[in-house]
Amino acid sequence: MKVFITGSAGFIGFHLARRLLGEGHTVFGLDSFSPYYDVNLKRRRHAMLAAESAFSATECALEDRARVTEAVAAFEPDVAVHLAAQAGVRASIDDPLGFVSTNVTGTMHLLEALRTHRPQHVVMASSSSVYGTGSGVPRRESESTDIPISPYAATKKAAEVLSHSHAHLFGIPVTCLRIFTAYGPWGRPDMALLKFTGAIEAGSPIDIYGRGAMKRDFTFVDDLVESIRRLIDVVPGQARVSALDSLSPVAPWRVVNIGNGSPVGLLDFVETIERAMGRKAVKTYLDMQPGDATDTWADIALLEELTGCRPATSLAEGVERTVRWYRDQRG
Repeated sequence: MKVFITGSAGFIGFHLARRLLGEGHTVFGLDSFSPYYDVNLKRRRHAMLAAESAFSATECALEDRARVTEAVAAFEPDVAVHLAAQAGVRASIDDPLGFVSTNVTGTMHLLEALRTHRPQHVVMASSSSVYGTGSGVPRRESESTDIPISPYAATKKAAEVLSHSHAHLFGIPVTCLRIFTAYGPWGRPDMALLKFTGAIEAGSPIDIYGRGAMKRDFTFVDDLVESIRRLIDVVPGQARVSALDSLSPVAPWRVVNIGNGSPVGLLDFVETIERAMGRKAVKTYLDMQPGDATDTWADIALLEELTGCRPATSLAEGVERTVRWYRDQRG
């Protein structure tokens, strides 16, 4: 396959590109190398991908419609995987217009380019944040997502809706991925696991928001990539696979949760990191921050029906592998 990946220098895009290149596919990456976090980390990821002859890339922001259109037209992808986005619930509160520019306008630029050069399948990253505040029960794809509680969540919901309209009008098959709290080696430094790991290593305090009452459905990156890779081959059509299927009644479009299916308390998460590091954390307990959900929990029954697998990496194993990678990188 020829696979076009936006956000190829990002955490998930890098891992997915490595997987596809390892299978012998041709990958074209597009990334803006935005300074939201350490650009050197992004360039190191891309340098590893560039060692493969089947990988090529361009540095381009999604907001640059002309260059996005040119890149898609030149590559003529069989599959497009749209992972590029401005991420972060809290950051979106400080810069909502920036998030709209990248996540909504930028996504529309890509969809319009793909409308002209139609791939066999478009796979788009959404987020568990579209479900809004926690409910204490697994979130199913059929639930309403009309109560976003942050600009980030609202922009991801908007991208889902825009992709549905294009799927309906132009017959472009689209799968939207509602990803639950990804983590793992080569992750973003602003993610909780790597923030906590760095602070514990340095003997600095870590901030525990919600005074430890929050829960998250943590998804190890290898499980996430395996799920995406399998879903690439499951192209939405006209027939639902079961009563659980989120397939649109008017378009070749569906949405799929990708999570571990088992939420973990924030304090249990910290204890897992402490065991992996052999050190105790110095904790500072703080109130909930605006825009944060109290809990996330994925119903992954549809993922299992579509792909025949479910994420299986335990939190202890995933954290240990990430801590080991972190320490290796630090020398």
